Amino acid sequence: MIHTFLRSIGFRDLTKNADLYLILESILNRPDEQNIVKDEYGNEFACFSKSFGTDIGITVCGNFINEKEFRMEYYYPYLRGSQITTNETIEIERHAAREAFAGICDELKLGVTLIFYIENIADILHEKRYAIHTSTGPDNAVLAGLATGGKILLPVMKTTKQLANKEKSSEKRLNLMKQARDGNKGAMENLTMNDMDLYSSLSRRIVKEDVLSIVESSFIPYGIESDQYVVIGEILNFYETENTLTNEKLWILNLNCNNLVFDVCINQNDLLGEPQVGRRFKGRIWLQGHVNFGY
Repeated sequence: MIHTFLRSIGFRDLTKNADLYLILESILNRPDEQNIVKDEYGNEFACFSKSFGTDIGITVCGNFINEKEFRMEYYYPYLRGSQITTNETIEIERHAAREAFAGICDELKLGVTLIFYIENIADILHEKRYAIHTSTGPDNAVLAGLATGGKILLPVMKTTKQLANKEKSSEKRLNLMKQARDGNKGAMENLTMNDMDLYSSLSRRIVKEDVLSIVESSFIPYGIESDQYVVIGEILNFYETENTLTNEKLWILNLNCNNLVFDVCINQNDLLGEPQVGRRFKGRIWLQGHVNFGY
């Protein structure tokens, strides 16, 4: 079955399973990276990865039935992020149907629980196998997203004073969120009052203004899969790359979304508009990440 987000890394025209199997077979025969680790039951689980461009590629995962026979369980496309996105406490949960994991953290910058697909599975299995009761979880995570479609939006113009006020307001809210998480009732009440004032202000502005001129950035869960989101974020940096096998052109965008900074990869044919620093990106993404342990 063809993965929905393969088009994001340059396999937009891949429609036949036979062609997909040839690509997956080439990854197994000539991988750029391979990790083989025993799971908690003693079975050998392997991940074979191959790069198809700058920071993009496909990973094939499965089990060794014996020394010579490998059974593929699943595969997924990936984008390697460029910087640490979150330092919040991360919990790791295993998917029910296969040897895959999700990262879960309460990201104060968003004010919601952030869920993402963990791509360094071998590190997780290694930790689970050799963990002791006093061990800690990941220290941080580098997040990235693959987008199946999106558009470029114009920036919301602000004066220097407005930018300074926004920064102060964000710092104040983040501080209140930290206090509220620690059980401070006063901070909880302040956040509630701030939300009521914000709702009142939005209700007045939406009558005369366009919603995209009011909402500068957003991070909203999409559909029934918990690691997919619709985001609006400011473009901090970007560059063009291409899939080395298909020669399809791609954009790698570095976004600031509610003060959360991460990279997004999208096929140029799926993006409406031209990216520029300061403009905004709006689109649906599959969020994945690499969790880092403090070895």
